[in-house]
Amino acid sequence: MTPLTSRPATAEHAPVLPGDAGPGTETPLLLAAGTVILPDREYSPGWVEVRGGLIVGCGAGDPPRSADVSLPAGVLAPGFIDAHNHGGGGVSFNDADSAVVARRITQTHRDHGTTTMMASLVTAPIDEMECLVRALAELVRDGLLAGIHLEGPWLSPAHRGAHAEQLLLLPDPAGVERLMGAGGGAVRMVTIAPELEGGLAAVASIVQHGAVAAIGHTDADYDLTQAAIAAGATAGTHVFNAMRPLHHREPGAALALLDDPAVFAELVADGVHLHPAVVRLITESPARPVFVTDAMAAAGAADGDYKLGALDVRVVDGQARLVDGTIAGSVLTLSHAVRYAVLTAGVPLPIAIRAATQNPTDLLALTDRGRIAPGLRADLVLLDADLHVHATLLEGAWV
Repeated sequence: MTPLTSRPATAEHAPVLPGDAGPGTETPLLLAAGTVILPDREYSPGWVEVRGGLIVGCGAGDPPRSADVSLPAGVLAPGFIDAHNHGGGGVSFNDADSAVVARRITQTHRDHGTTTMMASLVTAPIDEMECLVRALAELVRDGLLAGIHLEGPWLSPAHRGAHAEQLLLLPDPAGVERLMGAGGGAVRMVTIAPELEGGLAAVASIVQHGAVAAIGHTDADYDLTQAAIAAGATAGTHVFNAMRPLHHREPGAALALLDDPAVFAELVADGVHLHPAVVRLITESPARPVFVTDAMAAAGAADGDYKLGALDVRVVDGQARLVDGTIAGSVLTLSHAVRYAVLTAGVPLPIAIRAATQNPTDLLALTDRGRIAPGLRADLVLLDADLHVHATLLEGAWV
């Protein structure tokens, strides 16, 4: 397996593009590419027209007029959507100055084709988590972030990964209400270990608050995971990582999640978290695959020493680990995840693109983006023949 090597926070390429496209402009912009990925089919070649920040038309074959931007050997896809991201550009969503770090993180990942992002928080003292949720909720309401993801504090000590054991809590009703209420609806996903005391009740409470309950960092067995799904859980957090391993007599949480077509299965396709055959296995399972980065501060930054919550992380050769060797997030971008899945794991391109776009959109119930269709937001990414980002549009404006 070839892991991602950490790199500076710069765009993958610097193409020459029309300079007058901006948010809300009524001037039509016509894009053409060798392949256009639609929700249920592909055009090879195809075109997309943008006006006023929205997609206003698309079709197969040659465009109806001369294209403003054309990549005959490239791919035109929806902008990538990252449902699980802790940071990038040297900073983390757990850092105190939420507005500054959030803008730096989003820009770092926008340079790599990600147009929508969740802010994922690792376990911290609950008072601190409440303050972070309140601050980040303002950025959700402003539209910079799609929502907040709580990865902790209701996790299994046995599968805590890069979470401080002394800060983990049982999901008592008061604690759940406290953090969900602090977001005022901005908390969109919560990772939880359902085997903890009160875990199944917490799953139901999270769902009642309008958030996704995701099974992760868990020692739950197959049957208990099925019970959590019955209680309302609809996702698995980085499936196979930080959960009971698969065994032929005790299949654990992973198989229960992958068995269910109503479940969204997160996976980190970076050459570190999963073998490429397992990446392919997840994308071929009945569950709906969702590529996530699980990125920490070193994404788009140099190797070195960082913090992930309360824990020290060292990044060497593109791998983020605690001092004991535990994987501590990644330095991944979704553009690299797509490229790795297709070129190394052998995932078909349309499946990989949908795992980074429309599947996370559906997971998070975002109805205005994530697909190429008239009337939806013009969040688009142009990839070259080698699947590197050539250019990105965010609501019709070049990033």
